[in-house]
Amino acid sequence: FIDSISGLKNVGVRTIKMSADDGNLIELLCYKSHLKQAGARKDICEIGPSHVAFTIEDIDFEYEKLKKEGIKFNCPPKISVDGSVKVTFCRDPDGTLIELVQEIK
Repeated sequence: FIDSISGLKNVGVRTIKMSADDGNLIELLCYKSHLKQAGARKDICEIGPSHVAFTIEDIDFEYEKLKKEGIKFNCPPKISVDGSVKVTFCRDPDGTLIELVQEIK
């Protein structure tokens, strides 16, 4: 099935699905049979998927926790100009840009 939908042959893939009680789902795929080295890291201004964003409850807590784990951030969490969110960016080990967002009530 994976061969037929991916356009690849003899696919070996590990799939992890994480779902929330509200039905939201994140699916992560690791192609064991077709490993490729990551290319140059994407910049946020490039065309195509440039980053993934997660809305979280306490951005300051997560920022400090991840920073202690060695994750590098572009900046500490900052409040948006309109005051509706607090945001920061970091990269995962593969260089994918991750946006963390806390909605301000």
